Amino acid sequence: MPRLLLLNGPNLNLLGTREPAVYGSATLADVEELVRRTAEEAGLELRAVQSNSEGALVDAVQAAREDCAGLVVNAGAYTHTSVALRDALSGVALPFVEVHISNVHAREEFRHHSYLAPIASAVIVGAGIQGYAFAVQRLATLLAPADG
Repeated sequence: MPRLLLLNGPNLNLLGTREPAVYGSATLADVEELVRRTAEEAGLELRAVQSNSEGALVDAVQAAREDCAGLVVNAGAYTHTSVALRDALSGVALPFVEVHISNVHAREEFRHHSYLAPIASAVIVGAGIQGYAFAVQRLATLLAPADG
């Protein structure tokens, strides 16, 4: 069964308590359960990683090359700052969907730029945690064998 890596970056471990007006009341465990359930419905397995450390996220992306078919990535603030994470995602050459719980384009100007978006298969912003389910569904479509 193909596997996806769910990669959550800095401060996403605080979901449920961090700025609920922006990020809602769902916890990281809720996100992981939603993604796991959506992946299973699509015939996919899931491995979930969250880290506040840029290097640990890069390591997880590189490790995904060995046993994952795609990634769901919410890099948090590293979206706007990390060339290293972009290079890792580019280097493993796996399809990935960038996800943001809030609408980053309606927030501070520095959040409008993503180093990851130009190499992502899709970008989902502002759909709350449902965006993660959308990302899994998009990856399932991309990974499905072509008919005929």
